[in-house]
Amino acid sequence: MKSRRTKPGGFNLVEALVATMILSGAVLTLGAIGTNALSGTRLHRHYEVAAALIDKQLSLIDYLGIDQFIQMGQMEGIVEELEPGYQWSVTTEYQDVDNLYLVGITVSWLEGARPYRVTAQTMLDGTGAVTDTSTSTSTETGEQPSL
Repeated sequence: MKSRRTKPGGFNLVEALVATMILSGAVLTLGAIGTNALSGTRLHRHYEVAAALIDKQLSLIDYLGIDQFIQMGQMEGIVEELEPGYQWSVTTEYQDVDNLYLVGITVSWLEGARPYRVTAQTMLDGTGAVTDTSTSTSTETGEQPSL
């Protein structure tokens, strides 16, 4: 009687190597996608911080009034409290129309060795929200103010 030789079950070495290569390629692809997503998120966070700094500076200028801001002479600065360190600068240009100024604010920073910059421009009038508080009103004593 002849004995039948049956093939042993399982995978041979070539099949195992091919499966390992496919799996490692998939893992590397997922890792690259995750790394790109994280670096994109970090860059967007820096843009949001720069926009917040521009908004803060514009609010200060609007509160003081552009004329008083220019007289103060603080047209640029560095914000070291926030990483990676932001620099801001303000440019103003009088427009000869209704006391309007063109105000430009630029915030820049370095990410690695690559510089980034966000710039915003707006028009502001020369007056601010700060008023002279040295005069007292007579309503504190219960008297009616005179017109």
